[in-house]
Amino acid sequence: MQTPDPAAVTRAQRLAHFFGLKRNLVILLIAIFMIGAGEELWMRFVPKYLQALGATVFIIGLYDALRTLLGAIYAYPGGVLVDLWGHRRAFLTFNILSIAGYTLVLLIPHWGAVIAGMFLFLSWTCFSLPATFSLVGATLAADRYSMGVGIQMVIKRLPIMIAPIFGGVLIDRFGVVPGVRIGLIVSILLSAGTILVQRQLRQEPPPKSAAAEQWNFWRSLREFNAPMRRLLLSDILVRFCERIPYAWVVIFAMDYIGVNGREVGVLTAVEMLAATLSILPASYFADRYGRERFVIVTFIMFTLFPISLLMSRSFSALVIAFAIRGFKEFGDTARKALIIDYCESQRRGQMVGAYYLVRDLIVSAAAILGAYLWKLGAGLNFLGAAVFGIVGTIFYIRTMRGANGGATMIDHRIIQRVR
Repeated sequence: MQTPDPAAVTRAQRLAHFFGLKRNLVILLIAIFMIGAGEELWMRFVPKYLQALGATVFIIGLYDALRTLLGAIYAYPGGVLVDLWGHRRAFLTFNILSIAGYTLVLLIPHWGAVIAGMFLFLSWTCFSLPATFSLVGATLAADRYSMGVGIQMVIKRLPIMIAPIFGGVLIDRFGVVPGVRIGLIVSILLSAGTILVQRQLRQEPPPKSAAAEQWNFWRSLREFNAPMRRLLLSDILVRFCERIPYAWVVIFAMDYIGVNGREVGVLTAVEMLAATLSILPASYFADRYGRERFVIVTFIMFTLFPISLLMSRSFSALVIAFAIRGFKEFGDTARKALIIDYCESQRRGQMVGAYYLVRDLIVSAAAILGAYLWKLGAGLNFLGAAVFGIVGTIFYIRTMRGANGGATMIDHRIIQRVR
């Protein structure tokens, strides 16, 4: 029997350590990839699907608002459940609920079924967000948080680079409604297969006496320190910049610029490629040299995207715009790592859930504002979004310079541990 090469084993261990690849995180990455490969066949085309089913501008805006609102409402109970149940049971539950939502939308080709089904099919995306943060925090050391989040974000974006192209081909060949329904079938099959993967997660739920103390939303908010609060407010303003044009980007590309479904998939692939190329290097340097400057770059990219859309008149211009949109992920791992670091370890799931509940509950209004601005004109929609991005970025820079501790001190502690 051939013995493994010790040098090769050492290289593999170093590589695993560099990327933060512990067993539970690897299982989570596989689940993220499989579910994403199914969802991204059709999820980006939902606004166009609603339009094809006869939905009005208000209904499309309502869909986007509910998507953001459910992200808010589900985040907090998702955090509570992972603290109460443990990661395996929580992830399995969220996945099964999503499969039920896919099935409802598949069986009833009506815009009303999409609105009803999204209460279920967004379960994985929304409920699992604090659970993934909690798993990173529980598995890795503090000086590896950005990389742990970063590798997860890269794996999440790999199917986004590929699946929308195939989804666009399905739509171009079979039409919007049949193409989306075929994507839903694939999504159901892949998510069902993911259940077998998630069952391999190893973790016992916390003691009931400790978990019972987690059911206190207001206490979680009071635990937010000053750096967490200023990050939250800046994040809200910048997310207004993102959500105002969000539901209308595909419609703008197809109806105003004249691109087809396959080209929408190509644009999405460009966005994800730009994101993937920037995430891991930025994560590495953010863990070593401080995270807040990377957050600033991310906020600037958020702001530049609607401006670049406003200037687009061709497919080539859209390629540049979507590349900018991808580079907004440059410092998003740093932002998430800051959130993880700000949270109390025993209440991390709940505190992350509280952060996203407050943020997305407020930001859900941006989708309605976006629909109103869209009716007045695409240009006004994009300009309005850019104004929020500029204000949020300036606020974060000014408050960061005025802060005498908090995140800066945390980053310096991380640097010392690394050295």
